[in-house]
Amino acid sequence: MGEQDAPQEMTSGLPRSDAEAAPGAGNEIEDLERELCRLPDVSAARIVVDRVGRATEVHILALPGKHAKQVVRDVQSVALASFGLELDRRIISVVQLGANGTTDTAPPPAPVFRPIILTINAETTDLRALIRVTLALGEEQAIGFAEGSVASSARHRLVAGATLDALRQFAPAAEAVDVDSAQIVRVGPHDVAVVTVVYVAPPLEQVVSGSAIVRLNAEPDAVARAMLDATNRRLPRG
Repeated sequence: MGEQDAPQEMTSGLPRSDAEAAPGAGNEIEDLERELCRLPDVSAARIVVDRVGRATEVHILALPGKHAKQVVRDVQSVALASFGLELDRRIISVVQLGANGTTDTAPPPAPVFRPIILTINAETTDLRALIRVTLALGEEQAIGFAEGSVASSARHRLVAGATLDALRQFAPAAEAVDVDSAQIVRVGPHDVAVVTVVYVAPPLEQVVSGSAIVRLNAEPDAVARAMLDATNRRLPRG
């Protein structure tokens, strides 16, 4: 930015070097600052203008009771309604302080519970099937097992059960979850794995579904992914 356009902070009237160039503008800016401070959530306001008296920065100190975006809209409304001044929201910065004078910051987001599938293995002995699903969460791994009939109607439910068994090692809260159903359905031109699970919190029960497209005819992988879809973001880790 060149010397001609360098912004200067208004403290009383226009910048001294340009007081004659834009008479009366400085008083208007000061009046706007005072008017902004009358907003219930605004503690202080300071407007920076360039050498022709155009607002280039608006700094607002506010209480944390209202969202910063709403404070910005309030500032724009007061400037336009009371002074006919249209302020670009991009030049308005809002700092919100708590009751103890410290800057309020949003708490860090909770880590997202999103395990991934490493392997799915199946073993059959006579009429019994054993499904083993290995999941990873960060650097940790867990292996879940499910055993049952080799019947085709039971196969998908066993994969979902083994996936849930692995999930319980990452999230003890998964003990309150049970597999309701697991199946492959046709949706348009696609095969889709659909798993429903029951979250039990006596006396209440909540049924939640998850789904996943079958890729490359890998139905067990799709069932496991559907199981994760039904539980991701719902299970607290630990």
